[in-house]
Amino acid sequence: MWAIAINPTAGHGRGIAVGEKVVSFFAARNLNYQVFSGHSAHELRTSLEQFLDSGPCEGIISVGGDGLAHLILQVAVPRHIPFAAMPAGTGNDIVRTLGWSLDDIESHLDRVTTTAAAPIDLGNVDSEWFAAILSTGFDSVVNERANSLSWPKGPQRYNVAIAMELPKFKPLEYEISVDTHSFTTKAMLIAVGNGRSYGGGMYVCPQAQMHDGLFDVMILEPVSKIEFLKVFPKVYSGSHITHPQVKILRTKRLTLVANAIAYADGERIGPAPISAECVRDAGLTWAL
Repeated sequence: MWAIAINPTAGHGRGIAVGEKVVSFFAARNLNYQVFSGHSAHELRTSLEQFLDSGPCEGIISVGGDGLAHLILQVAVPRHIPFAAMPAGTGNDIVRTLGWSLDDIESHLDRVTTTAAAPIDLGNVDSEWFAAILSTGFDSVVNERANSLSWPKGPQRYNVAIAMELPKFKPLEYEISVDTHSFTTKAMLIAVGNGRSYGGGMYVCPQAQMHDGLFDVMILEPVSKIEFLKVFPKVYSGSHITHPQVKILRTKRLTLVANAIAYADGERIGPAPISAECVRDAGLTWAL
């Protein structure tokens, strides 16, 4: 039996459209499945956990954005159940990191239902699993502001939040511990990458791999607001890592102490201090 978890509000209705494609695919092939949705993340998680604890499950299909995929990780990983993410949100960075097309749903499903899942690394931050990016700094400040806005909807909300927060943002001071040493630095942004991208294709950790047992940590040290606006667009190609104020290091474990908020896969983790570990082969999924 397969579990299909659908967020119908994802991607301004794309969740419904992709969900219909997924269900049609399973029905046409006479595969046993059960659909899960809910009025809240808590309701969806509760019903899904009850199903998973009642009998064997071949895999969980997440139909939504990175938020739903992040929720699915929390129930799938402890039970050693494979998961697959279908791109139906606005960001879909977990799908990007795994190498799948954002449009060809059928090829993805065909691979999922005909081949065995393989292990991938996952991050764990204070007992919460994440697949792509753990971040803190300016982007988290923007997330906090965007989540407080009722208008506009969709990605434009983040553009408004950037415009509101950038003029008053000041670099934050971090105490950082990694595998080999500890240090203190001021930073505009810190991204801890198990995956490569966040924010809908921002390749903030472009060289990160999900099979090396290590995080790629990107630290943007203080720059002027004008310089920040020059560097920021380069994150879409990953070329920002050549900037002299960008530092990259690799580590299995990391601790951050600061007066700052952290997000993982776009979901709020909470205030620092935080501790994270890259756990080799923690998850089971299908990657290209």
